[in-house]
Amino acid sequence: MRIQWFAEMLSERGIQLSERQNEQFHIYFKLLVEWNEKMNLTGITEEEAVYEKHFYDSLSLTFFKDFNQVKSIADIGSGAGFPSLPIKIAFPHLKVTIVDSLNKRILFLKHVVEQLGLTEVSCIHGRAEDVARQADHRDKYDLVTARAVARLASLNELCLPFTKKGGYFASMKGASPQDEVDESVKSLKELRGQVEAVFNMALPFEQSERHIVMIKKLEPTPKKYPRKAGTPIKEPIV
Repeated sequence: MRIQWFAEMLSERGIQLSERQNEQFHIYFKLLVEWNEKMNLTGITEEEAVYEKHFYDSLSLTFFKDFNQVKSIADIGSGAGFPSLPIKIAFPHLKVTIVDSLNKRILFLKHVVEQLGLTEVSCIHGRAEDVARQADHRDKYDLVTARAVARLASLNELCLPFTKKGGYFASMKGASPQDEVDESVKSLKELRGQVEAVFNMALPFEQSERHIVMIKKLEPTPKKYPRKAGTPIKEPIV
């Protein structure tokens, strides 16, 4: 085990990593650093920092939601695979769909999935607005995530169409998102979502703030949403 505190702190949260899972995280770290030399995946490459600011941060979502009760997740704008791949490693039963608009990142993610021996992970190259209109993905997922992608009023339109009725969209933020929550009242109403809770924590060493806005999907997505690609970011529903 390379990073001792990682497994110990997760154990305190009720997540017990096997030797195989610890090895998967280590391989993931090595692949991230290796591929980062060829393409821009992250500005964080020091091992301890990757474990804290990417792996532990991604898994923080599972501190506030019982993932043993979740079967399927969609990760929108996943970048280098956060938060979905660390969550998948820790909870192997999950069926994971990753959507990203940059094909180079999708190629990296497919390589990681293959090298880690993960199953039931689908990496889709496309815009969230387009993928969300496909029958296989619309109103389908127990939980949808997005980590530091855009402001909440835009994210609601990108992510809630993937979320099934009764499911959740978890928006992972840094500093307090209260102004974004206030700004997103109209988009939540239009997209049939409701803020159920806002959780907060601090990273164990850096102590920087993290917040998770947990939004429940109340009804299926109205037919007119999402609007065409690019519109939710440029013209959020406010």
